[in-house]
Amino acid sequence: MEKKNNYYVVWAGFNPGIYNSWDRCQEQIKGYNNAKFKGFVDFADAERAFKIGYGAYMKMNTTHVQIDKSSLKPVFPSLAVDAACNTVSGDMEYRGVDAHSGKEIFRQGPYFDGTNNIGEFLAIVHGLAFLQKQGSKIPVYTDSVTAISWVRRKQANTKLEKTSRNEILFELIQRAENWLKSNKWENPILKWETKVWGEIPADFGRK
Repeated sequence: MEKKNNYYVVWAGFNPGIYNSWDRCQEQIKGYNNAKFKGFVDFADAERAFKIGYGAYMKMNTTHVQIDKSSLKPVFPSLAVDAACNTVSGDMEYRGVDAHSGKEIFRQGPYFDGTNNIGEFLAIVHGLAFLQKQGSKIPVYTDSVTAISWVRRKQANTKLEKTSRNEILFELIQRAENWLKSNKWENPILKWETKVWGEIPADFGRK
């Protein structure tokens, strides 16, 4: 009988290290491009593998380390956020829902002349601020890689032109950037694997 893994080494992830549960390991690798990890039965083996590094470990072992996304499952409880933008009018709105039940937690908009990326960015920051007030450290899920990168840089790299109609959006962006720069959070921001799990629970269903 195959022995169960008790420890997981994350060489490349949001926070590299050794984790003692699959759920904690997933928090470090989901949404991280080219994540590198492996499970181990014994801590000593995991510690040795982590210390020598991914490259050296791979040279010593024939087992290829890679993510099998079909084996990943969403982490619950968690908050899912999404945005929707009317391609004709440019009206944009965003919301956050309980990822397990689908219950709507917050909803903002519509705002004139916006973009999906801006909506996704604002939704993540809104979610982080909301969870901080609740004293909650649960993950935040989004299906936008772009929005995740903006949050990590603490800056919305939008090319949207500012007009009298969307001025409020630029005020919200500035407020969100200021919040990111002046606050700390421990909530993992994770990529929702749409191809495996289906549409994100916060999806507006307008595709």
